[in-house]
Amino acid sequence: MPQLDVSTFLPQIFWLVVTFAALYLIMWKVAVPGVANVLEARQKRIGDNLDKATQAKQEAEGTLEAYEASMAEARNQAQALHAQADKQLSDETNVREAEVAEELGRSFTESEAEIQRAVDGAMDHVRAIAIEVAGEALQRLSGQAADEKTLTRAVDRVIKANG
Repeated sequence: MPQLDVSTFLPQIFWLVVTFAALYLIMWKVAVPGVANVLEARQKRIGDNLDKATQAKQEAEGTLEAYEASMAEARNQAQALHAQADKQLSDETNVREAEVAEELGRSFTESEAEIQRAVDGAMDHVRAIAIEVAGEALQRLSGQAADEKTLTRAVDRVIKANG
C-alpha cells in the first residue's frame, strides 16, 4: 500500500495541506458566503412575512372593531325603529279604538232612539187599542157609547199611573 510507505509521507502531507488549503479557501470565499446569503435571505423573508402577518393581524383587528361597532350601531338603529314602530302602532291602535268607541256610541245612541221610537209607537198603538177596547166594553156593559175625550183621559191616567 502506497499510503503506508514512509518514503512518500512528505509529499502526501504536502498535497494534503495544499488540498485542504484550497478547499478551505473555496469554502471560505464561495460556499460559506453563498450559504450565508441564502440564510440571510431566508431570515429576511421570514421577518418580512412576520411583519406582514402582524400588519394583517392589526388590520383584521381594526376591521373586527369596525364590524362590531357597525353591528352595535345597526342593533341600536333596529331597536329605535322597533320602538318607533311600536309607538306608532300603539298610537294608531288608540286612535282606531277611539274611533270605534265613538262609532259604537253613536250606533248605540241611534239604536236607543230607534228603540224608544218603537216603544212610543207601540204605546200609541196600545193606547189607541185601550181606548177602543174601553169604549166597546163600556158600550156592551152600559149599552151606550162613551165620549171619545172622556175615554182618552181615563186611559191616559191609567197609563200614567202604571207606567
